[in-house]
Amino acid sequence: MNYRKLGRTGLKVSPLCMGTMQFGWSVDEADTHRILSATFEAGINFIDTADIYSKWVDGNPGGVSEIYIGNWMKKNNIPREQIVLATKVRGEMGKGPNDQGLSRLHIINAVEASLRRLQTDYIDLYQSHWTDDDTPIEETLRAFDDLVKQGKVRYVGTSNIAAWELMQAMWTSDKHNLTRYDSLQPHYNLIYRDEFERELRAVCAAYEIAVIPYSPLAGGFLTGKYRKDEPMPESKRAEGRKHVMTDKNFALIDEMEVIALRHKATISQVALAWMLADPLITSPIIGATSIKQLNENLGALNVKLAEDEVAFLTKITEWKVEEE
Repeated sequence: MNYRKLGRTGLKVSPLCMGTMQFGWSVDEADTHRILSATFEAGINFIDTADIYSKWVDGNPGGVSEIYIGNWMKKNNIPREQIVLATKVRGEMGKGPNDQGLSRLHIINAVEASLRRLQTDYIDLYQSHWTDDDTPIEETLRAFDDLVKQGKVRYVGTSNIAAWELMQAMWTSDKHNLTRYDSLQPHYNLIYRDEFERELRAVCAAYEIAVIPYSPLAGGFLTGKYRKDEPMPESKRAEGRKHVMTDKNFALIDEMEVIALRHKATISQVALAWMLADPLITSPIIGATSIKQLNENLGALNVKLAEDEVAFLTKITEWKVEEE
């Protein structure tokens, strides 16, 4: 396993990060433990979760993914120092007016709750899940800074943020000598490139911010499971993918299949290999509901696309409008 630095920091993380949104949603605790054990044994040391996972499921109070991870580490005597544990704060965790957001009050309460669920003394990477217009960025960063000084958090990151907001955060950290965002978790994949590439990419490059994209397989579309002339599966997940089922994207899948056959790989491995070929990308966040799915994702680490293949995939998914 070739570990990578998390941005400008000295922290080393695996080139793939295990996302855990599915744990407690579509994967029960027993299978969660099996998948996490296989992940750890394969050399993946980077695990990403959030306090609100999976609060959108009826009867789920949130925090379930964190609980499963904490139980897994304890049950299997996983050396805490061998895991880079990332979680997030921002979402609604109760009905009170201060049970969500990025205020000092909510952040301090939320981190203690996450630490209890994860059964640990510290969080390696604590991330703002998305922005909070009601809270000044200085208040948020001062709360994070205090947690770092207290040893409850090692590094701080962010997600779902506009470029101007990220710049505002960087300037605020610099001006007041506060801990800064050392990672960004953007929504990014072959068919959803513009949000990151338009402005965020340049900020991350300039400030050496680690990039750990979520949804690198576009919610399953970039696995090739959906085909133009085949009936769509009846599921909420499939319904949620309808907006990407265009002729252009189906043509992309066909081209990716050609490349995959050339490398004796799968379409999803090609999608991940394209991202891994970018030196700015630190660790795409994968998700797995089975050991088989995990192993397929891990196989992407052995797929080395040629420069012309990377260039070709980049060209046919280009979002910029060329000037005449």
